[in-house]
Amino acid sequence: MTFDQLIHYISKDMKMSHVYQPLMLMTLLKHGGQASESTIAKAILELDPVQQKYYEDRVRNMVGVVLQKNGVTTRTKAVHALNDFDSLSQEQINGLLALLQRRLAEEMVDRGEQFFKHRATDREVISGSVRFQVLERAKGRCECCGISKEDRPLDVDHIIPRSKKGKNDLSNYQALCWLCNANKGNRSTTDFRNLEAFYATRTKGCLFCDAQVIDRQRIVAENDLAYATRDGFPVAVGHTLFIPKRHALDYFELVQAEVNAINALMADQKALLQREDPTIEGFNIGMNCGEVAGQSVFHCHVHLIPRRVGDVEKPKGGVRNLMPGKGHY
Repeated sequence: MTFDQLIHYISKDMKMSHVYQPLMLMTLLKHGGQASESTIAKAILELDPVQQKYYEDRVRNMVGVVLQKNGVTTRTKAVHALNDFDSLSQEQINGLLALLQRRLAEEMVDRGEQFFKHRATDREVISGSVRFQVLERAKGRCECCGISKEDRPLDVDHIIPRSKKGKNDLSNYQALCWLCNANKGNRSTTDFRNLEAFYATRTKGCLFCDAQVIDRQRIVAENDLAYATRDGFPVAVGHTLFIPKRHALDYFELVQAEVNAINALMADQKALLQREDPTIEGFNIGMNCGEVAGQSVFHCHVHLIPRRVGDVEKPKGGVRNLMPGKGHY
C-alpha cells in the first residue's frame, strides 16, 4: 500500500469500533514494517490490564484478518507485515503515526473507560488444541448464524458464561463468529450446537420433504437451508417455488437464516429467468399461509411468478386480485 492509500485507509476506511487496528499499524510502523503477534499484543496490553494471550488471539483471528482482507498487511506464521512498508519515507511513517495517534486519541476521549470495561470479567486462555476441537466440531462455521471462518473470524464462546459460573470444559464451548459472540455477551446461555439437528427436521410423507430425496431431479438450485424447483402446476412459464429444507408449516415458522437462504436463491433465479427470457418484465412474490389463504401443501413454499406484457388484460392491483373486485382502486 502506498502512503496515499494508507492515509485514505486510516482516515476513511478504518473502523474505530476498537483500538486494535490503529495500535497494530502503529506497532508495525515503529518496528520496521513487521512485528510478531506478541509484540503487537504488548502494544495493546499497555492500555488494557488483561492477559497478553487474549490479545495475541485477537491479533491472529480478528484484527489481523481484517487488515489482511483490506490489503493493508500480510501474515507469515505469527509475524504480521505492513505491505509496501519499504516504499515509505521516514517522514511518511511519522505522518501515518501521527494520524493513527490522533484517531486513537479522539476515540478514547469519546469512549473513555468503556474501551476495556467489558474485559473485566474472569477470562482464562483457551488452549489451541481445545480451540481446534471446538472449531472442528462446528465444521468451521458459526454455530449461531452459520457464517464460515473464511468470511468472519470465529471465537470459542462459553455457552454458560463464566460470570454465571459456566465451566471451562469442552461441553460448555461453542464456536461463534466474533459478531454473534459480541451480541451474545454474557447475557445468554443459548446452546447453538443443536441447530444442525433443528435444520435437519423432515416429515415423512410431506411432498416437499420427500422431494429432497426421491425427486431431486426437479431441484434447480439449492443451498444449505433451502432449495428451488419449478412449480408443478405453473401459472406462468418460469413459475418457481422456494422451499426451506426443514419441515416448517408456513412462512411464519421460518427462522431468519432460512429467510436469508430463500432470498439468496430467489435473487439468483430471478436473474437467471430474465437472462433466459428477456420478455419477463416483472414478478409476483407470494406465499399461502393457512388453508383459508389457499395453502394446500403444509410445508412452507414461496412463489416467484414471472410476469410479461399482456399475460393478463388488466394487471393493476397484482396480488390484490386474490379478492374479487379488490384489484382496481
